Amino acid sequence: MTYFWNHFFDALIPICICVVLPTLVIWLIGRVKQNETNRKAEIMLKALDNGAKIDSDFFKSPSGSKTIKERLLGRLTGACITGLLGVAVLAVAVYMGYRLDWSSNDDVIIFTTLFGGILLAIGIALFIVYFCGKKMLAKEIAAEEKQNVEGK
Repeated sequence: MTYFWNHFFDALIPICICVVLPTLVIWLIGRVKQNETNRKAEIMLKALDNGAKIDSDFFKSPSGSKTIKERLLGRLTGACITGLLGVAVLAVAVYMGYRLDWSSNDDVIIFTTLFGGILLAIGIALFIVYFCGKKMLAKEIAAEEKQNVEGK
């Protein structure tokens, strides 16, 4: 019976870290956003009751003010980071395989290779999204830059 409990507690820590912790983080982020919206709604209702003028931009999120070019550059940054991480992890996997002469079917080498391949694939996909988005949204980016220059 102690064998069961030992393995149960050994499995409990990774489950808490991989399942419970991310769930709590997501719940807390949602709760903070909901509280912020509720506070803004209360302020709006009091303003309506007092007959004050209502600002239409009150509920806009500040993160929505990024330009198209800034969002594309964010994707390019993500592509560079994930692509380089993928290449680095794959290099570590090749080095580990070389050191072990590829003779053993080591799970660490297999996992490292898969993880590096996934990171590299995500990086390549983000590069494709960046270049396609840059090509497709060239007119919108030019119009947005022209509007920013005229607005200043």
